[in-house]
Amino acid sequence: MVALYEAHKKIYPRSVSGYFSKWRWALVFLTQLVFYGLPWLEWGQRQAVLFDLGARRFYIFNLVLYPQDFVYLTGILVISALSLFLFTAVAGRLWCGYACPQTVYTEIFLWMEKLAEGDRSARMRRDAAPWTWDKVWRKATKQCMWIAVSLWTGFTFVGYFTPIHTLSQEVLHWGLGPWESFWILFYGFATYGNAGYMREQVCKYMCPYARFQSAMFDKDTLVVTYDQERGEPRGARSRKADPLALNLGACVDCSLCVQVCPTGIDIRKGLQYECIGCGACADVCDTVMDKMGYARGLVKYSTQNAVSQHWTRAQTIRHVLRPRVLVYSGILLAVVAAMLVSLALRSPFKVDVVRDRGTLARIVQGGKIENVYRLQIMNATEQDQDFSVSASGIEGMTTQMDSPTVAIGATQARWVAIRVQVPYEAAPSGSHAIQFEVANATRDMTVTEKSVFIVPR
Repeated sequence: MVALYEAHKKIYPRSVSGYFSKWRWALVFLTQLVFYGLPWLEWGQRQAVLFDLGARRFYIFNLVLYPQDFVYLTGILVISALSLFLFTAVAGRLWCGYACPQTVYTEIFLWMEKLAEGDRSARMRRDAAPWTWDKVWRKATKQCMWIAVSLWTGFTFVGYFTPIHTLSQEVLHWGLGPWESFWILFYGFATYGNAGYMREQVCKYMCPYARFQSAMFDKDTLVVTYDQERGEPRGARSRKADPLALNLGACVDCSLCVQVCPTGIDIRKGLQYECIGCGACADVCDTVMDKMGYARGLVKYSTQNAVSQHWTRAQTIRHVLRPRVLVYSGILLAVVAAMLVSLALRSPFKVDVVRDRGTLARIVQGGKIENVYRLQIMNATEQDQDFSVSASGIEGMTTQMDSPTVAIGATQARWVAIRVQVPYEAAPSGSHAIQFEVANATRDMTVTEKSVFIVPR
């Protein structure tokens, strides 16, 4: 029997502190402060960020977006893709190592695991030992913390779609609806499974980014790199020993870089697709170099060209800012600017015109030709508005509605029937282009929509 697949071995990442570790935890705090805190932020009389799918309204601070504003979602996706291309071209898997939810929640769950069971060596000994009361209560404490954080994460996620104050009251009074219960449990279970158990397997096997990242790297991309020329041949030695006399490099072969790696790789074997670029190995290697009295930077962020050609830091940065990066930056800035300008110039209300399909045209009292239209007016502001409607395009054209103005509540939409009439001899038979003009009460904003007027033979 030949085993084609190796059984999974649990990875016990060792705790590490250092420059990159501080950045990683800073982003953990920042991202989770935004995620957990944003639903509780009030904006006027409502939740600041709320995606109300039932009412088809999306509230983002002072913006009220409709399904017709789908183009902005497209813009956000384009910006996200360009940002990923830019960051990857500059410094590899920055997103994976510092801000990816999988990385962030894995860090949080590892911290809780360490709090309950101890650091790496203690966890390994405890898992290998038989079950005792100490092992049971520590494992149970860890599981309780994991489940609590997972459920709170699921609750917060649903709080972006159901007002979180309402949702909290429903939870307290056991009044959750079936879909709310499903998504809280589903998102909580996904968090629990991915961050508690699957961890590096998500990064190595499930995440597509790990597979195509190599196509986005080049020899001037900053990645976590082991300086093989300086470190080899590796070997153990005392602090007082002269590595030159022992014909050894700077690497003391302590394997700490492997122990701190969240995906369990050995960075000394070169860049591997499993590496998420978190910099943990660089931090722990620097501490070892400090203890040995050697220069830092045996493992560091650098480029392939910089290591092979022994560039200085300034030379490395200069080559990182290459044309490819500048093009990505220029396109990204242009798209962001276009999005901001579009949002700034966005009309506070929208109009859709639909012809009455039942009757294309008819002759009414007075010998006039009449077409019937239905206008959907969407008030995208958070104040009640009155709108007036007029039509133009054919001489003598008049409009008739049930009332001279249309009252629409804040963030509401309303369908309005409007009859457009023209004198019988005003236009030849056929279709004629006309325009509907919808203005608010102060007439400081007007929206014009095109349609056609049918004159029968």
